[in-house]
This record gives sequence, structure tokens and C-alpha cells, in this order.
Amino acid sequence: MKQHVIGMFDSGVGGLTVMKEILAQLPELQIIYFGDTARVPYGNRSREELISFGEEIISFLIDQGAEAIVIACNTSSANALPVLKEQFNLPLIGTIEPGARAAVRATKNGKIGLIATEATVRSKAYTSAVKRVLTKGVFPEKDELRKGWQMEKAVIEVVRAQACPLFVPLVEAGLSHSPEAKGIARTYLAPIQEAEVDTLILGCTHYPFLASVIREIMEDRITLVDPAQAMVEELKEVLLQLELDNEKSFDGHRFFVSGDPALFEQVGNTLLPGQIHDVKQVSWDV
Repeated sequence: MKQHVIGMFDSGVGGLTVMKEILAQLPELQIIYFGDTARVPYGNRSREELISFGEEIISFLIDQGAEAIVIACNTSSANALPVLKEQFNLPLIGTIEPGARAAVRATKNGKIGLIATEATVRSKAYTSAVKRVLTKGVFPEKDELRKGWQMEKAVIEVVRAQACPLFVPLVEAGLSHSPEAKGIARTYLAPIQEAEVDTLILGCTHYPFLASVIREIMEDRITLVDPAQAMVEELKEVLLQLELDNEKSFDGHRFFVSGDPALFEQVGNTLLPGQIHDVKQVSWDV
């Protein structure tokens, strides 16, 4: 059976949250996944480093047969995607605008929060994307808020963006549900609670691993937005434009990492039980 081959990458296991959502809706896809675990976390990296990492990984995924690339990393999407789109002649799908669309549709009071890496927060990519999708005609489901915004009587914006630098290392170490994770999450989420946001963007693909912890702290008073769900809709549109190469065949998903394959498999299988095996290590300059 001939199938589309999609490349995906993230700094580590976080992108598997996107892969899970894609496979739930598009189970026929074959995915080549790269986790840059030797260089995780990306949140403290410079824009130049993120572009360089993206160039290396996308080139590798293309060599492996990828027809389109899902950048399952908010930090890379926020800082490197515009440059990478100019350099590669195949579809590249990022997280930022899909996440902004979903958040705008979900909010009921216009106050959107963001938790993300330091680099994503610093880029203000989500703040810009929320403004951009509104001008494109994406509005909240609540009619009163939509009309208020159109009449310039209501504000819809990211009112609080909180960097959470310790979340990614916790997830990568398999400590998502540990007492340490809960204590750190309470500290990070306090400013979000104070800002009275009703919608919170999980602005890093690692953060859905912590969703139950976040919901417990926020007491279900907030809508969590995982950009992965909106990314699938964009991927569906891309697939309609791709012609299937009948000379290609691909058997099973493939996983590559730049760090420890065993740790990636152990943590990854907590999200995708039994689906991650035969993880291969690729050496990068770190």
C-alpha cells in the first residue's frame, strides 16, 4: 500500500503529542519522527541556533523520504519557521497560527494566556498570531464577544505569557506527574490565575504531558488549547495538494533521536503505548 510520508521533529518527546493527534485523525499516514534529545531544551537557544538545527533536521527528514514536514515544536515554529520556509521547497507546518486560531475560537472573555518556553515567549509570536487571525476573520464562538471586538468595545488578546523553563526537562525525564512537577506548575500558573484568563495555550508540545497537573491546579476553570488539534486540519489541506508517488513504499513509523534512544522510547511509550520501538540514534554536533 502506498502512503504519504510525513516528517516531524521536536526538541524531544514533546512532538509525540502532535503525532498522537495526527494518527487519531489520519491513521493511514507514515511518520518519520526526529527528537533532538541531545540538544533539548530549545527554550534557551538563540534564533540562529534554532534555524541551524532546523536546517539539519529537515534535510535529514527529506533524505529519509518525507514529503512534508510538521515542525512539532513551538520554539522552532516561533523563531525559525519563516526562514526555513524560504529555504525548503516542500510544505512546512508549524504550531503558532493553528494554536492562535484555536485559542481565539475558544475564549469567552477575550483573555488568553500562554505558557511556553523562554524563546517562544520572547518572540511574541503568539501575541502577533492572535492579532493576525482576528484580522483574517477568525472569531470566538461567543457572539457577544465577537460583536464587541468588531465594534472596538471588547479586547481579545494574549494578556499573560508565562515562560516555564523547567517543564521540558521534567517531561524528558519522565517526571510529568511527580510532586516536583506539581510544585513547579503551581508557581508558573499563579500569574495566569491572577490574570483571569479563561483560555490557556499550551505553547510547547511537551506541555500536554502535564495537562492533568495543570487542570488540577486550575480546577477546570480554564480551557486548555493544544495547537496539535488545529495543526491536523492544516495537514489535511496539505495532503490534498500532494501527489502520491507510486514508486514510494514505507513500512511503519520510524523514530530517530540525537540523544539516548532508550530514554526516548521509555518516556514516549507513556503517551503512545507500544508504538515506539527500534529508535535509532543520529549523531549531531552539539
